[in-house]
Amino acid sequence: MRNSMTRIAIAVAAAVAAASLAATAAAPDAVPTVLVSRQLAEGARLHVGDTVTFALDAGGTGGKPFRIGGVYEPTPDPMKFTARRIEARMHLPDLLDVTAAQPDADSADAVDAINVRLADPADARAFGAAVMARAPGIVVRSTARPEDGSDPFAVLDRFHTAIAIVTVFGSTAFLLALMVMRAEERRETVGIVRLIGISQRTILLEVLVEGLLIATAGAIFGVLFALATQGAVNHFFQWRYDTALVFVRVTTRIALESVALAVPLGIVAGLVGSWTLLRRDVIALVRR
Repeated sequence: MRNSMTRIAIAVAAAVAAASLAATAAAPDAVPTVLVSRQLAEGARLHVGDTVTFALDAGGTGGKPFRIGGVYEPTPDPMKFTARRIEARMHLPDLLDVTAAQPDADSADAVDAINVRLADPADARAFGAAVMARAPGIVVRSTARPEDGSDPFAVLDRFHTAIAIVTVFGSTAFLLALMVMRAEERRETVGIVRLIGISQRTILLEVLVEGLLIATAGAIFGVLFALATQGAVNHFFQWRYDTALVFVRVTTRIALESVALAVPLGIVAGLVGSWTLLRRDVIALVRR
């Protein structure tokens, strides 16, 4: 009898211990996991495994506990590089559990917007009209490219292109002014060269070669300087805005395009600046 009671007691104790271990092991899994952005983890000094509370207000009303399952780097976005990426990612049921209004039991099933993808984007206007006619109060907007062909990103690209064109023209005007002043400083030299019988064609050829060498050297120096400083520029702005976005990237295509644009502009500026002297009379060039 005693052996039987002892066995029963041991079995009960083992069952209780197993239940306690199961409850202890299941306790962490009962808390849903969440991923937090690197910026949020660094700002709040959070680590993987910490338990945090997410709520709709700063007071923590109706907050839900979550266990940090990992830290991620937000996808760099050029449109948001100045914004602090204080973000978190969680499963949709957990998000609904946090955002649902407590007094309203049906709030978890409520939605503010629904995205619908049509097989034929051309039917967007007809689809929107049909939905708004059947469900008054609902507003339907198309997120596809407008029929006039405009695109917000295309508009932004055209804006950047316009800025680049204005910058190039402004730089060309500045370069032309410098070349004209440089030619004026060589006015007497050009006059003496013409007096000894050297033709305007030879002088223009010399200016062309000189401009080619200067423009090529300047373009190569600019490309090398950009390659050498792009890392420092990226590190500074990534530190300044706390983002992984790459601000400067000098590729082979960009380098070749820069050289192809800078060299002809330098040559033309040198020719135009020197032509203002060659048009003058020789006596006017050497006169003090």
